[in-house]
Amino acid sequence: MNGQEFADATEAIVTNIERVIEGKTAIVRLALSVLLAEGHLLIEDVPGVGKTMLAKAMATSIDCTVRRIQFTPDLLPSDVTGVSVFNQDTHEFSFKPGAVFANIVVGDEINRASPKTQSALLECMEERQVTVDGRTYPLSTPFMVMATQNPIEMEGTYPLPEAQRDRFTARVAIGYPDARAELAMLDAHGASNPMEDLRPVVDDSTIRRMIGLVRSVHVADTIKEYAVALVTATRQAPDLRLGASPRAGLQLLRTARAVAAFDGRDFVLPDDLQALAVPVLAHRVISTSDAQLARRTTDAIIADIVHRLPVNASRGRDRR
Repeated sequence: MNGQEFADATEAIVTNIERVIEGKTAIVRLALSVLLAEGHLLIEDVPGVGKTMLAKAMATSIDCTVRRIQFTPDLLPSDVTGVSVFNQDTHEFSFKPGAVFANIVVGDEINRASPKTQSALLECMEERQVTVDGRTYPLSTPFMVMATQNPIEMEGTYPLPEAQRDRFTARVAIGYPDARAELAMLDAHGASNPMEDLRPVVDDSTIRRMIGLVRSVHVADTIKEYAVALVTATRQAPDLRLGASPRAGLQLLRTARAVAAFDGRDFVLPDDLQALAVPVLAHRVISTSDAQLARRTTDAIIADIVHRLPVNASRGRDRR
């Protein structure tokens, strides 16, 4: 796939999603960048702003297999991964795949399931495989988990553990639309549901070729050093008692490659890392008690680290 084909495909997907999600181009681009970076997305926001609709619109825009899981307290791990069932005719066990066997898995209100059920996603999100009864079953490519959760309704929910949050490449908050976008939404959604008319604009083979192009985006040594410096700074920040993991730095670079490809570049800039630092790192770190009492969010702490950390003078433009 060449650069023009990549640009045409991304434009088609973003335009298609924006038929449903009004005025959130930056969020839509980031969600698509996470897909092309072979990552997973956590959408966290208040009720009614379109978390599930964004996930469904992304899934619908790509002609591939899609499964939705409504996470509830009584959901079992086998409902997610699958289960071995004894066949009376053949007297053998046969595997019945669970909902995770799809290209895009939409997990709605993931924090309403028990920790045992949440842990069923750990292996598939990291290793892209599922192990049941000692047998391992690979997942298809592309594979992406898009999960939503409501941060304000805490009753009856189970907060995601650190290991689970660390497997999400990025966390985004959609936020309220501005007045113009909300008026456009009333016009578009008032009489009918635009999701009903949404159709795929690319197929899974196109997505695989787009992923291949993203993998080829060059990252200079100075950019890698800056990424490591950002991650290391979170481990030394006085307002954080848990810094970002090595996985965080790896996923920061992968997503930066996708963002660079979005902008028509075959190399990554420090600006890409700076723009992605908050969505990629903030949900992985834990603030100290003093920072929480001072009402300093992890987003603000990461943004402050980015502001204070010096960037190498080369600015990453030495492409080779």
